[in-house]
Amino acid sequence: MTRLLLASRNAKKLRELRQVVADAGITGLEVVGLDEVPPFEELPEDAPSFEGNALIKARQGYERTGLPCLADDSGICVDALNGMPGVLSARWSGRHGDDPANTALLLAQISDTPDERRGAEFVSACALVDGTGETTVRGAWPGTVLREPRGEGGFGYDPVFLPEGSDRTAAELSAEEKNAISHRARALAQLVEPLRALAARVPE
Repeated sequence: MTRLLLASRNAKKLRELRQVVADAGITGLEVVGLDEVPPFEELPEDAPSFEGNALIKARQGYERTGLPCLADDSGICVDALNGMPGVLSARWSGRHGDDPANTALLLAQISDTPDERRGAEFVSACALVDGTGETTVRGAWPGTVLREPRGEGGFGYDPVFLPEGSDRTAAELSAEEKNAISHRARALAQLVEPLRALAARVPE
């Protein structure tokens, strides 16, 4: 059994990756999170791109544990804000992880933007690092930013994000629906073959 470290303590991300592995029929791969390995001090995510931040986490996870490591960095890119908050999405209001404050600031900043110019996309970059090299992929989920939050599910900016072609926000979708079409799901889908190859490799 090959162990794969997901450089995250987010239980939802861990479940999502495990589901991707299961749906792809990949056997021999055990996905573990940061809470399941010896602790280490994590480096700041200060790269200017999603890919750069994902690589920071994946490289460090591999170096500190010796386990193949997968990491992601994600956020929302709003057209009217020239692609921001982008990599600053989680701390847009100045307090990391304060979803209500981040969302309120975003809505205030584009309050005068007409509906037809409120386009946005969620972006996820995933990096896989092991002894054979590094792989990075990107998934995007286009949509628009609503004027008021709707829905109780999801996290982050989900309540104000209306996916393209949907009449429900990301926060109104079930976890299963979201996991099938989200930016992270689109990125992870591109890693199925590398993960399959990893699972087939004989552990050293």
